[in-house]
Amino acid sequence: MAPALAPAALLGLLIGSFLNVVAWRLPRGESLVKPRSKCPGCGEQLKAYDNVPVFSWLVLRGRCRGCGEKISARYPVVEAVTAVLYVAVVAAEYDNGLKCALGLALVTFLVPIAVIDLDLKRIPNALTGPAAIIALAIGLAFDPSYVPEQLIAGAAALTFFLLPALLSKKGMGMGDVKLAGVLGLYLGADVAPALFIALILGVVVGVAIIGKAGVTAGRKVKVPFGPFMAAGAVIAFFAGSGLLDAYTDSF
Repeated sequence: MAPALAPAALLGLLIGSFLNVVAWRLPRGESLVKPRSKCPGCGEQLKAYDNVPVFSWLVLRGRCRGCGEKISARYPVVEAVTAVLYVAVVAAEYDNGLKCALGLALVTFLVPIAVIDLDLKRIPNALTGPAAIIALAIGLAFDPSYVPEQLIAGAAALTFFLLPALLSKKGMGMGDVKLAGVLGLYLGADVAPALFIALILGVVVGVAIIGKAGVTAGRKVKVPFGPFMAAGAVIAFFAGSGLLDAYTDSF
């Protein structure tokens, strides 16, 4: 396993760099392939040596080499988080091809979904659709007997969020509903603790906002739920089975 961790980290950094492009360009309808990345200030295309994940940002101290425009720290954070998640998945599931493939694909989609939802408060179908197809393709390729669990979990998670979304316009958005279904396809039975964790995180943040801004103002603050679902999914991927076992043992 140890020899695989360094390649996983490198791949995660490279994929994370591309996910920054996805998070910025996809919701704006821009090509993910061209043109090359450029400075948001002067528009100068970045040289290859100024576009090395994390390293270039640190060397340049977060500024464009040409004009000195500040470059958001979000870019190296996304790259580093993706690399850490890749290493964590490989370390945890190196001997389980199905879980390893599902985990890597899951975090690859969750990172841009969370970033886009934080920025624009929406989750693009262009990400959840392919994510669902890839989850099923992985299941069929590695273990077709697992596909029924994927489908049941996906349908159950989607239905769980669909009803509130239909009953209340102020409830879950359809992007959240679709993402819940996708999480079921990747996590199987572990989607239950994933959604529970997401709901708890959402409540905690909501209470914190109300505590700081007051009830009236706090209720008007729109907080995207996608990042909570992403966090819940990551936690459940690594600890979902243990959480389910602890729950069933307690009751």
